[in-house]
Amino acid sequence: MTDFTSLATHIQKRIRVADDELDEFCQSFKLVKVKKRQFIVQPEFVAKYRFYVVQGSFRAYVIGDEGQEHTIQFAIDDWWISDYNSYIFQQPASMFVMALEDSVVLQISYEAEQELKKRKHIYETFFRILAENTAAHMARRVIVNLTKTAEQRYELFLERYPAIVSKVPQYALASFLGMTTEYLSKLRNKRVSRES
Repeated sequence: MTDFTSLATHIQKRIRVADDELDEFCQSFKLVKVKKRQFIVQPEFVAKYRFYVVQGSFRAYVIGDEGQEHTIQFAIDDWWISDYNSYIFQQPASMFVMALEDSVVLQISYEAEQELKKRKHIYETFFRILAENTAAHMARRVIVNLTKTAEQRYELFLERYPAIVSKVPQYALASFLGMTTEYLSKLRNKRVSRES
């Protein structure tokens, strides 16, 4: 159960669950090791799994018509990731989800998740809480992108997600924040000179 300890803790923070229910829940997941730069979701293929990150980091991104990459989401230890539109509706994905370093995930298939939800209401409650948190996070991100300057977006990100900043490449962070890598470098240098 050692590989499932972080998932078990994650679940217990969100729902009240008996030990046997927790075991049943965790048994629906499979441990997978993912190499750096390996894709766990790719466009045009249905995302068959939802992933809980035990250890590592991931980036979900799309490629625009002009070939430019747009980062949609990051995931580090104790976070979830997939192409949710593809996973929930079981239709072809539009995103790439790639490991930014050698990582370990626990994956649950769409079918196994549906089976869990049918079996007990408490499991459905857990996945509803996940969905609500994801929706709230995405709404906050849209509002920040529409109302804050690039520098304010960077400062807010540093404040909220310091662990991500040290784990993801600069180009990916710039893409997530809606700026060029060069502009992000300027902001970083400005911040460093302010602090020194």
